[in-house]
Amino acid sequence: MISLTDYRAQWFGNIRGDLLSGLVVALALIPEAIAFSIIAGVDPKVGLYASFSIAVLIAFVGGRPGMISAATAATAVLMVTLVREFGLEYLLAATVLAGLIQIGMGLLKLGRFMRFVSKSVMTGFVNALAILIFMAQLPELDLATPGVTWLTWALVAAGLAIIYLFPRLTTAIPSPLVTIILLTALTLVMGWDVRTVGDLGALPDTLPVFLIPDIPLTLETLWIILPYSTAIAVVGLLESLMTQNIVDELTDTASDRNQECIGQGIANTATGFIGGMAGCAMIGQSIINVKSGGRGRLSAFTAGTVLLILVVGLGDLVGLIPMPALVAIMIMVSVGTFSWPSLRNLKTHPRSSSVVMLATVATVVWTHNLAIGVGVGVLLSGIFFAAKIAQLFRIRSTLSDDGRVRTYTVEGQLFYGSAEAFAAAFDFREAVERVIIDVSRAHIWDISSVQALDAAILKFRREGAQVSLIGMNEASETLVDRLAIHDKPGALDKLAVH
Repeated sequence: MISLTDYRAQWFGNIRGDLLSGLVVALALIPEAIAFSIIAGVDPKVGLYASFSIAVLIAFVGGRPGMISAATAATAVLMVTLVREFGLEYLLAATVLAGLIQIGMGLLKLGRFMRFVSKSVMTGFVNALAILIFMAQLPELDLATPGVTWLTWALVAAGLAIIYLFPRLTTAIPSPLVTIILLTALTLVMGWDVRTVGDLGALPDTLPVFLIPDIPLTLETLWIILPYSTAIAVVGLLESLMTQNIVDELTDTASDRNQECIGQGIANTATGFIGGMAGCAMIGQSIINVKSGGRGRLSAFTAGTVLLILVVGLGDLVGLIPMPALVAIMIMVSVGTFSWPSLRNLKTHPRSSSVVMLATVATVVWTHNLAIGVGVGVLLSGIFFAAKIAQLFRIRSTLSDDGRVRTYTVEGQLFYGSAEAFAAAFDFREAVERVIIDVSRAHIWDISSVQALDAAILKFRREGAQVSLIGMNEASETLVDRLAIHDKPGALDKLAVH
């Protein structure tokens, strides 16, 4: 549990930096929230209300100061079918349920399972997200898109120049904010016809109000929304926790994963009651926040509050912001997010690590689903790890001077990956009176290894040899006592089916 002093410092330890970075993030959230609403098939205000609500609430109850959460593409793509078949009210109910599921996962401390996500998967996740962020900007650079001209390209180039060159003059004001102000002023003064934020959709002009989703409170409704809610909850927490790891590394600080799970759940549950869609942490916006100087909870609170003020109170003015300015910022995020050293490391890192990273990237980019890509990466990591551990397994055998006793010394990890090598190491036809299987340098992990051990002992007994199993550590002995059958009555009769 965090102390009151530390919690206060997370709010007021970096006031100026958090306020400025929060302002930049708020402006960058607008087009994304609208775009994600369109993906989900709902009105733009659903995504904008969600981004406001989630950002503000997560500032209070989240576990990672400085991380930005809002409506995201990762969760939006999971809502399409539900909205199309059942409508907005069912989406709001699914959002509430997804939040409750996340709270439960946090209380069960499931955040600890993030330690099983390898560095290679993390790198692949980051690189894939950088590519997706860049790809999302391509429609705004496509000359076939109405309103996109060569002037758009010129303004994007000018925006990138400001972003990367302005910090050489001063870092007192975030360069992305300067880019938005200068390009907006320039397009208004020159009267240039370029796409603006207002072209993406109508902005809301009223504050959100509390409402209860208008759905039948029946088991049938629960079975309709439960699959969607579960998927949203899992994908949302996966992206949030991976983003949390990245922000931890960027800021060289630690944070509470389980509190973040609970915080995300509270934010989503409350958001469903004000007409917003579910969301999660946003790696792109979080990196914008950190690189713009945001470190504390005030940055997320500022981003959410300013977002609501802008779209409700200053919607007409916000609608004038040229899209090239926001495209330039997102390209900067894409370039900054991508792990460029990972390309050099392809030659020096173990081949298995490189394969995991590339497979994660390829899967995410192909499916546009971060959860599937991470799942593939984790699966490959597990397979490669099991294969590597299996290679470290070996069995040595010695024969007594009188030729009557054969001792097999097992070294390494005995599990499903090494069970076959274990079974192949014994000579069951050798005419010895006694066989000793010494596992003092080994560990027995699973039912596959226990079954292999059973089979070896029973085959030796079938050939008339006495078998002794020695050296088991406490954990291995507990597993063998519970699962093994070689000392049970009728064990030899069961050998063929064991």
